[in-house]
Amino acid sequence: MTGLTLGHDELNIKRVEILSTAFPSVSVIAVLVNSSSPNTPPFIEQTERAAKSLGIGDVRRVSAGSVETLLSLDPSAFTGADGVVVLPDAVFWNHRRQIVALVSRTRLPAIYPEREYADDGGLMAYGANVPENFRKAATYVDRILKGASPASLPIQDPAKLDFVVNLKSAKALGLTIAPAILVRANEVIE
Repeated sequence: MTGLTLGHDELNIKRVEILSTAFPSVSVIAVLVNSSSPNTPPFIEQTERAAKSLGIGDVRRVSAGSVETLLSLDPSAFTGADGVVVLPDAVFWNHRRQIVALVSRTRLPAIYPEREYADDGGLMAYGANVPENFRKAATYVDRILKGASPASLPIQDPAKLDFVVNLKSAKALGLTIAPAILVRANEVIE
């Protein structure tokens, strides 16, 4: 088996850290999770561990184990939270515009797992550069078609990460992003 991953443990931890740094008053976070995904237990554990280490008092799960459940969520699912973390998930990726619209209606600061969420109006995104992973996957396919054994090709973590801040969304939400966060961003959408 071989391939490329879109994430590793540190990314979920880093997202909580970025949200906490950008918005120090966040003490309760809502975490959007796909409750039917096998990735959710380790992802939520990493997120909860990071939150605890940063002094965030409570992590509340907002579960969407199916497309129907995801699309039926309303902003009240995030009541009581000061910020939102969306965990990486293929179902969420496919419905990111709806997720961004939902979370925007909460008027809470949020961080998402891939830059495309910020491109679609999300406040901040930190994660693997998906197009770069697709390009790398194409080189693996090429090598395999030329005779390389998949077992000889290591599974690779992402080499290129994106941190994108959408100032247009911040303004629409009435949020101010600290300059210290903006200088860390690979891209700022104005």
